[in-house]
Parts: sequence; structure tokens; C-alpha cells
Amino acid sequence: MTTGKINVSVENIFPLIKKFLYSDHEIFLRELISNGTDATSKLKHLISIGEASVEYGNPIIEVKIDKEGKKLHIIDQGIGMTADEVEKYINQLAFSGAEEFLEKYKDSAKESGIIGHFGLGFYSAFMVASKVEIITKSYKDEPAAHWTCDGSPEFSLEPADKTSRGTEIILHIAEDSLEFLEEFRIRELLNKYNKFMPIPIKFGTKTETLPKPEDAPEDYVAETIEVDNIINNPNPAWTKAPTELTDEDYKGFYREMYPMQFEDPLFNIHLNVDYPFNLTGILYFPRLGSDMQIQKDKIQLYQNQVYVTDNVEGIVPEFLTMLKGVIDSPDIPLNVSRSSLQADGAVKKISNYITRKVADKLKSLFNENRADFEKKWNDIKIVLEYGMLSEDKFYEKAGSFVLYPTVNDKFYTLEELKEAIKEKQTDKDGKTVVLYAGNKEAQHSYIEIAQEKGYEVLLLDSPIISHLIQKIEGDNQGLTFVRVDSDHIDNLIKKEENAISKLSEEEQNNLKSVVETIVPKQKYTVQLQALDSQSAPFIITQPEFMRRMKEMSQSGGGGMFGMGNMPEMYNLVVNTNSELATNILNNTDKAAQESLVKQALDLAKLSQNLLKGEDLTAFVKRSFEMIK
Repeated sequence: MTTGKINVSVENIFPLIKKFLYSDHEIFLRELISNGTDATSKLKHLISIGEASVEYGNPIIEVKIDKEGKKLHIIDQGIGMTADEVEKYINQLAFSGAEEFLEKYKDSAKESGIIGHFGLGFYSAFMVASKVEIITKSYKDEPAAHWTCDGSPEFSLEPADKTSRGTEIILHIAEDSLEFLEEFRIRELLNKYNKFMPIPIKFGTKTETLPKPEDAPEDYVAETIEVDNIINNPNPAWTKAPTELTDEDYKGFYREMYPMQFEDPLFNIHLNVDYPFNLTGILYFPRLGSDMQIQKDKIQLYQNQVYVTDNVEGIVPEFLTMLKGVIDSPDIPLNVSRSSLQADGAVKKISNYITRKVADKLKSLFNENRADFEKKWNDIKIVLEYGMLSEDKFYEKAGSFVLYPTVNDKFYTLEELKEAIKEKQTDKDGKTVVLYAGNKEAQHSYIEIAQEKGYEVLLLDSPIISHLIQKIEGDNQGLTFVRVDSDHIDNLIKKEENAISKLSEEEQNNLKSVVETIVPKQKYTVQLQALDSQSAPFIITQPEFMRRMKEMSQSGGGGMFGMGNMPEMYNLVVNTNSELATNILNNTDKAAQESLVKQALDLAKLSQNLLKGEDLTAFVKRSFEMIK
């Protein structure tokens, strides 16, 4: 037996390891199992190139709890180590790596939130153990070795009587970490970090019922056997070629990753690239609808099938963080802070690749089955609209598949829309006007008036639509979007002909004065307009510019400063050619005049879904009085 002192200049490195890794101390199990996986993979490689002349067999990694002895065992059947290798890799290299890490990262370790990705590996065991033992036998024909260390720089190394190849690590769990002797806790960690590791991981046994023989008698009692409980899937879908997988395989993997998700995804995108970086993965589009409050962190990041994080910002373009799925890349540098990660050139390339790949897939889905794509539009539009706003590269490609639905469930691409409305919806100044509604029910009367003139009305109801149409207008000269209730239809698409008012200028001024004394000034701007005598006498509109700026301010990232908190302002358009306008003007009874204006205003508000509370109660009461 030899004893020695690990050559280390940082005083008491173990308390430091514990302190700096404590917020993420559960990763010790992932690190130790990853080491076992590496040891097994190395053995396979050495056998394949003829460097090792041993039988590979069907190696597994086993995790065992000894609750009474307060020990946790991690056993692999990999490459193993000789005593010299233990001395080299455990006492020298690993420890100098740990020391270097602490020196370099002790100030930022906690805030970076990615402890455990620094190659500390084996020494993370001391976060939860008061003593650690390694019993290991190399694939070479050399004696086994037994290393022990109690968390101080002293260690002992002696021969062991282990006869099978591989390494067993025994953690003597510390008093403040006894949770790691609980079966449910270890199962939880294995499920979180090791669910898709490439080597089978055994955790206990389970009972399986043997199939009933064909000639079994009626009173046959099914036989059961105890088998290894393998907790992981070593060959997850993303490690296979797309040609090997069916739609059902993709859906099955989705359910495996998200067992609490009851709806199937709409479609998936299989990522597979080996140049200029390595990346595989599967992204799924779940049903999203128009809600922006979608739970993110549903894409999981792996490094060679080892779970790393579900915080993928900076690696996956932000608009795609609303998707679900998995990305696996050995090329993503994880030993840096999040801000460095976002500035990393390789990561930027990965992000751009994912954007391009998603855009290409959407285009092919659109081209292959447009009717099916249209059916799914409302479930995916929020992601794509957000993508157009936030990623220029995605915006460039989006023209070929982003859709603009009408209130009658007809779908256009932007180019198709421009062509379809060009003839009827070009105003006297040569501008093509896109009419849209935000709510089919609330704006029904305005939609109907527009459709009577043969105009198309889009239904654009996502919370970020004001931002998006601002961007589209900027990139399409001569195209303007206006909400259908933002003015009278004749003002929205101005043609040459102007209706003539049957009221003189003096009568119009008198009418305006009467209406302005009755209508609240802080809420309405009164406008007189000569419209068709059959048009509504009072029409409430909300100016496009003001409403759009307010919406943009409320949804963030645009609009004018402070406009989100401004009170609602409306235009009240009085049709001077209506019979009601003449009646108001000619009525000499002030009370009757006021009653007519209030009733007309309330009817206009009712058509805009603006009549609520006390005003609605007063309107109903007044209406009943009128029909007595």
C-alpha cells in the first residue's frame, strides 16, 4: 500500500469544490456516469482498432444504493485503470484540472449557472461524499488497484482483489447529503441527466411476466422473472437517420420526452449536420395558438447524449425556444459563461443553421400539402410571426410560406394578397390598402361594409401583429395596412368620387357644435363627413396610427414612449347626409336633441363593443322608455 499527498497549492481544495459547486451539487451523478460511459466507449474503440484483445460483450453501468452502509456505488465495465494510471489521472491530472477551474472561475462560478461542465468530473463526488473509493481493474493484464481519499489532500493506493474489468466508485455519502441514498432521488437524477446515455444503465431489478405458452392449460399461472431495470434509452430517435424513422417513431419519442403532454405535435424537424460543426436533434412544433405566454425551456440540450440544460437561449434562435425537442452537439462550448456563449462564432453558426433548417422545412411542408399547412396555421403562426420580427435571415425566407388569412378562412401569401387586391383596393394616390380585422365578432359591422364593396379583409389577431405590419410596410413600398374599424371605409380606401353633403357649411358647423357639447371631449374627436345616406349616422373609429403605436407600446419593443398607458381616443364620424343628422340639427328642444345624440352615440358604441357598465345600463333604460 502506498500513501501520499496530492500535490496542490490551493489550501483545502475540497471545501472549495463543495462551496462553489453546491448550488448544482446533484450533477455529481451525471459526471460519474459520464466517466463510466467514456471508459466503456474507449474500450469499444480500442477493440475496434485492434489495440485491445478482450471481449467487449454487453457492458452496462450499474448504480447501487447501500442505505445501511450509507454508500452509493457506480460500477462500469469499461477500460479500467492500472495503479500507475490512477496515480496519473486521479492524483495529478484531474486534481490540477480542479485547481485550475477554481482559480479561473471562483468569482463567476455561481452566476454562470453551468457548474459541472468544466471537466471536473470525478472530483464532483466530494460535493456529496465524505470519503470516496475507487476499485479498478484495467483491460490490460495488470493487478487491480484500490484508491481511497477522505476529502483531504491525503490518499491511499493499494492492490485490490477485483477480477472483473472496469471501475467501481464507492461514495460514502456525507451527513448533509443523505437524500442521495433515497431510491426516488437517484431515480429522479438518472431520469433527468442520463435518460438517453449511450450505454445501458442498470438501477435495481424489475419483475417481468413471461409470455403464456400456446398449449397452456386453463389454470395456468403466469411465470415471472427478475430482470435488470435499465432506466435509459441508449439509442434515442435523434441518433438515427431520418430514413430509419416513421411518423409514429417521431411521435413516440415526443411522448418519451414529454410524458405529460397529451397532444401530438403538429410536425417535426430532424436536424443532422457534421460540417462545419456536429449537431443532431429533433425539434417539434406543438400546438401554440395566439398566446405569447408560452412556457419556454422545452428544448433540451445534450452533449453526446448527456443532458446539459434546458436553457438554450443563444444556441437556438429566440423565436424557436417556444418549440420542444432536443439538440445534441459536442461542439457547443459549455465551459464559458452564458454571455461568452452567445458571442461564440461556432454557436452563432449553429443558431443560423437551425433558423435555415426550420425555414426550409416549413417551405417544403407548405409546398407539399398547402391545405394541411393552412389547417395548422393558427397553431404555428405566433412562432413564425415572432421569427420574422426577430431574425432577419428567417424573415428573408418567410415570404414563401407565411400566410395571411381572411375573415372568410381564405389564405394568401403576401405576393398572392398584393395581386388579389391590387385592382379594387388601390386608392387614388396609387397605394394598395390591406384591410384587416383584429376580432371578427367585435368588428363585424365594419367587415360587412368593406365586403359589400368587394374588398378582402384579413384576420390578423396575434398580439405582435402591429409590430409585424410596421416591418412589412417598411419593406413593401406602396403597401399600407389599416384596421377595418379605423375610419369609414370610403376614407380607408379613398377613390376619386366625393359625396356631396346635403347640409350647408353653416348647418354643418351648427351640427358639430351641438354634438361636441354632448359628447365627452376627452374621449371623442367629432368629424363631419358626407357619406351615403344609407350609411350609419354615427360611426366610431380609432385612428390606425394611434391605436397601432399604443398596441406596440403595450406589447413591448416599439411604439412611442408612454403611449401604452394613454387613454383610448376615438373619432366620432357623423354622417351629414343621414336623416338623424338633419333631425338633431332641426330639433329645437335641447333635451330631445341631447337624447338623440346620446342614443346614437350609444348605438355606435354598441356596434364597437364599447358600451359597458353604467353607460350600458342607462342605454337599456332609455331604450325601454322610448318604446313604451
